[in-house]
This record gives sequence, structure tokens and C-alpha cells, in this order.
Amino acid sequence: MNTTRRALVLFAHGARDPRWAEPFQRLQSAVKMQSPGLTVALAFLELMSPRLPELLPALIADGIEEITIVPVFLGQGGHVRRDLPLLVDELKTLYPDVSFRIAGAVGEDAQVLQAMATYCLGTLE
Repeated sequence: MNTTRRALVLFAHGARDPRWAEPFQRLQSAVKMQSPGLTVALAFLELMSPRLPELLPALIADGIEEITIVPVFLGQGGHVRRDLPLLVDELKTLYPDVSFRIAGAVGEDAQVLQAMATYCLGTLE
């Protein structure tokens, strides 16, 4: 049995308007409902809290040993390709006993794109 403590971190850009975070908070709740035993956190690149480095101490204090970061971005732009890996490299230095993995941007997934296409077509009804 695998007893490693894992966390899933939904990583979004951030914005000045606090309402911008609401869909990401709903996503976090939906993921938690589907996997109640999993630690699911939300972090931001900028403009909102917690930023990823601010979130880590609480996860580490809770005994988390593996962190998967899911960029909740539509595409693999500069923030996902450049900024996030640099940030995670810094975190790996600060937390060498923690395993980090960066998933692909959520908008690059075929199922996500199909759900978005279905939604877009549904607006015509």
C-alpha cells in the first residue's frame, strides 16, 4: 500500500478582481468531491493569494511528500513553459525531500477541448 502523502495543486494566473478566482474555487471543490482523501489546493502565479511559494509551507507541514501541479491555463504559453518550471526549480531547492511534477496545461487536453466545443455549440440552442 502506498502511504505517500500527495497533493494536487491547481495553478492559475491570478487577477486583480477577486471574482476571477471563483471558477477555479469551484473546480477545486469539484476535484475534492471526486477524491475526498486527496489534498487539493489552489495557488496563483501573481496578483492573488496564495502564490505557489506561499502555499508550500502548509502542505509540507501537513506531511505532503508528492505534489502534482496542474496549470489551469488554456495553453502552454510563457507562464507554463518558462515561469512555472523556474518557480518549481526554486521550490525543489527549498524542499529537496518533496517530489514535484508539472502536468500539461488543462486546455491542451483533448477531453477538455471537447467539453469546451460542446459548450460552445450548446450556446446556439
